[in-house]
Amino acid sequence: MDPVIEKARAMRKAMTPPELRLWKCLRKLRAEGRHFRRQTPFRGYFLDFVCHRSRLVIEVDGRAHEFRVEHDRTRDAVLLREGYRTLRFSNEAVRDNIDGVMERIRIELGGNVPHPGSP
Repeated sequence: MDPVIEKARAMRKAMTPPELRLWKCLRKLRAEGRHFRRQTPFRGYFLDFVCHRSRLVIEVDGRAHEFRVEHDRTRDAVLLREGYRTLRFSNEAVRDNIDGVMERIRIELGGNVPHPGSP
């Protein structure tokens, strides 16, 4: 088996609680035509969540990212050159304000994903 695929599978099994929380919400967007993948290998990186159709990457950042600012900038620039936008949310934002996080994602998706409960 390809070691990259093996690592992606292992990362899916070891998702953090904030990543799992966001994943549950992102899966609900499938009903509106937005299919997100998780822990996806792409151009030498592993993307927390990606919707290829919308060319949107979502990252959930813990404290380790405070020390990887330059790495994250480089990564985001590589993704942008490929036509992908990156949204970053802290673990705390996902934990404490999942509705706000999902609203921001919906805005980035173009606003054409209705909010659950909307008429």
